Amino acid sequence: MRRTLLKFLAAATLSLSAGAAVAASCGNTSAGFDAWKREFAAEAQRAGVGQRGIDALMSAGYSSYTIKVDRSQKGVKYPLDEFIRIRLGSVDGFAAQVRKRRDQNPQFFRSIEQRYGVPAGILLAIHGMETGFGRTMGNVPVVSSITTVAYDCRRASFFTPHAIAALKMVDRGMLSPSQQGAAHGELGHTQFLPGNALRYGVDGNGDGRVDFYNQFDALASTANFLRQKGWQPGQPFGQGTANFRVLNEWNAATVYQQAIALVAQKVG
Repeated sequence: MRRTLLKFLAAATLSLSAGAAVAASCGNTSAGFDAWKREFAAEAQRAGVGQRGIDALMSAGYSSYTIKVDRSQKGVKYPLDEFIRIRLGSVDGFAAQVRKRRDQNPQFFRSIEQRYGVPAGILLAIHGMETGFGRTMGNVPVVSSITTVAYDCRRASFFTPHAIAALKMVDRGMLSPSQQGAAHGELGHTQFLPGNALRYGVDGNGDGRVDFYNQFDALASTANFLRQKGWQPGQPFGQGTANFRVLNEWNAATVYQQAIALVAQKVG
């Protein structure tokens, strides 16, 4: 799952914190978390969070695991061949998995490409790299993890809008208060941060709701995200192209972008 790149979506989500007159006090240990939650509840209410979201906030626990992971991040520094070996095994083998999944739901992927212009190979490469096609979506409660990093002084300004978004998602029934995700609040099959889930989420399976733990909703939302970030339908996506640069909006590691493009090109 994605763990290394958390600064690529800030501009798209800062508006979620509009209306907050005074920010809650941050902290660097668990000691002040409960007091911060009380302060943050008022901030969240000013931003439009309802009672269900506030209840989820007040039930959240300080995630020591999230802080441990956040403190130990080192970024992606592998050369491409090593990154592929570690994350994919091989381009050919991974592409075969992607192709098999595409061929299991050809109509869905055709409809997604017709609507957003993003090929199945791109979407499924992301799906496989983020969560192993949904096998490992995280085991940390999303509300606890995202509020923990919103409280933490190191990057409170970045994560606060995502924390508010997560609480709004609880309000709207898009997220269970106890739903588990990755260490920094990334959720679902393709590991959206909550602010981006709220902004770019779409109903991919036609059931009238947006659920990032449903692979069709998650994949359609990923396609919508890429299109909104500038993806050009029908255009190439190899390194050096405009579409390749759009992949930077999803993950800022060049080797990650290269791996996505190589797999998708192999899939065809």
